[in-house]
Amino acid sequence: MRPMLVRISAQAAFAWAEFRITLAARPRRKRGREEKGRGQTPQAGTDSESPGFAGRDLLREAVARLRDGRWLVAVIALAVLAGAIAIAGRIASGQAADNLRDTALAALPLAAGTLTGEIEKQRLVPLVLARDDAVREALRRAGKSQEAALDDKLKAIAGDASASAIYVIDTSGIAISASNAGEPASFVGIDYNFRHYFQEAMADGAASQYGLGTISGRPGLYLASRVDDGGKPLGVAVLKVELDGVEANWRSSGFLVFVTDERGVVLATSQPEWRFHALAPLSAQDAAIARGQLQLADADFEPLPLRRGAGDGLATIDSSGKQRQFVEVVQDLPGAVPGWRLWLLTPADAALSSAANTARLTTLLGLLLMGLLAFVLTRRRRARRLRQEALARMNAELESRVSTRTAELTRSNTALAGEITERENAEAKVRRLRDDLAQANRLSILGQIAAGVAHEINQPVAAIRTYAENAGRFLVDGRTEPVSGNLTSIVSMTERIGAITNTLRTFARRPGVAASPLPVREAIDGALSLLSGRIRDSGVAIVKPRGNASPVVMASRIRLEQILVNLLQNALDAMKDQPDARIEIDIAERDDRVLISVRDNGPGLGPEAAGNLFMPFQTTKEKGLGLGLVISQEIAQELGGTLRLDPGSASGASFTIDLRRIE
Repeated sequence: MRPMLVRISAQAAFAWAEFRITLAARPRRKRGREEKGRGQTPQAGTDSESPGFAGRDLLREAVARLRDGRWLVAVIALAVLAGAIAIAGRIASGQAADNLRDTALAALPLAAGTLTGEIEKQRLVPLVLARDDAVREALRRAGKSQEAALDDKLKAIAGDASASAIYVIDTSGIAISASNAGEPASFVGIDYNFRHYFQEAMADGAASQYGLGTISGRPGLYLASRVDDGGKPLGVAVLKVELDGVEANWRSSGFLVFVTDERGVVLATSQPEWRFHALAPLSAQDAAIARGQLQLADADFEPLPLRRGAGDGLATIDSSGKQRQFVEVVQDLPGAVPGWRLWLLTPADAALSSAANTARLTTLLGLLLMGLLAFVLTRRRRARRLRQEALARMNAELESRVSTRTAELTRSNTALAGEITERENAEAKVRRLRDDLAQANRLSILGQIAAGVAHEINQPVAAIRTYAENAGRFLVDGRTEPVSGNLTSIVSMTERIGAITNTLRTFARRPGVAASPLPVREAIDGALSLLSGRIRDSGVAIVKPRGNASPVVMASRIRLEQILVNLLQNALDAMKDQPDARIEIDIAERDDRVLISVRDNGPGLGPEAAGNLFMPFQTTKEKGLGLGLVISQEIAQELGGTLRLDPGSASGASFTIDLRRIE
């Protein structure tokens, strides 16, 4: 209804303006003809109505429009150019990242092979020592004699294998022989019963553990193998390998490489300052387990300064306030140590920037060349068209002058009769336009009333449907007692629809409101009852007024409920899909006034929406009519109060109904 009224009004207004312009132009044309009749014929080239003057005006207007359009064309061209350059840079960056990823994937097996090869080479040493007769004999007489010969043997093996240390532990956890025996940091006599690798090797036959050395304080991988004698455990042979060589090899490759355990704690790394950091913050339980396994009593396992991309294979490292991008590839290392993963990061800033800049420059040059070519071709076509149009205008002007001079007298004789007819037609058109405008005004008023009725009766109709659906479910369940109550409520709702219709019919005449003493809580409970189904489906929490006091105001219950229902519906619409949605209803007494507030924690209202809040047909809803708050404000004024939007709300929107309190 409303768009049709707008179209009718707009068409009528345009037609009226056209008629006024026509009337304003007629007398001047008549005076020009009268002057011609008196012999004052305008000279060619100076008359404002001559074909030549009209042609020059058209040419100037076309040039002005062309100049105005150039700015728009320039803006569009710049936008297209910027978009094409940005897309080209993004595509080139993606291709460069893919190339770097292929390079990293090719280097990943080499980095993994360096680590696994070193570990596998060293893993054989404790296995061989576990079968060595000299080791078994030393463990059989553990604590009874010094093992100088075995110490020398272990020292020689450690030198050949490039191991940090090799030592033998008896069943009680005491080291009886070591490759560093006799040195200040000798392992002989040290109790290693607390080490996980000792406990696991005694239980399972073999074990590995990465951690700090209790004597040296240096990190390394401990490889342990149990020494058996006829099925009876005698002790454990242990080799410690420090991965300094592997880490140096990684650093020389130019990649950033590190290994993490099953909890994401960094162990071996080409960045020594990253050691014993974590990929992500650890829980208290995981941190405690990691400290025990790594023998790090005071470790915090701080997160790495590494932010991984969302599926694009790129990672960002924050270092000294500067961000660097890397291409990330990962490989599991079950063959080396269970749970270990190898991470290889390839520096990507230079490659991505170079590829993007090259692509942008190439795209810019190509588009500029295409634009220059298009400009030249357009200029040529435009010049040819202008020449053709100029020749056509010259021919038309010459023919027009000849016909004008020969037909001037005929036009003068017929002009008066034509103008009389035009005036009669114009007067008839004025009468039709006046009737159309009056009809449009009547339709606009009728549309407002119809929209208001539809908006207001929708609430009790929804309540009738809810009560009817509940009655149907009660009948299906065999519960007849609540059915009578629902049917009574339906009857009450129909009476309310009649009251609303009568109220809206009398609203245009602004009659007095039949008010009576009304406890405020009754109106609040009635409004919540009307919207109970929608409130339940929306999941919005309703906070009712605190306490049991219910001040009494002079008002009509139906009218006050209409205001509350409108405010609650607006709040429910505003908080659709809002997390932790809540509506608070509060009652306050101030002197002889009662303030009823409805607050929500939704997104609130912007300055423009708040300024037009109580204007008809102003709404922020897709299907709203913009009449709810207007009608609610009118009802509040008829009840002797006001409805306002509370300013300065921290979040959401808050409306207050201000009514007079009675004793």
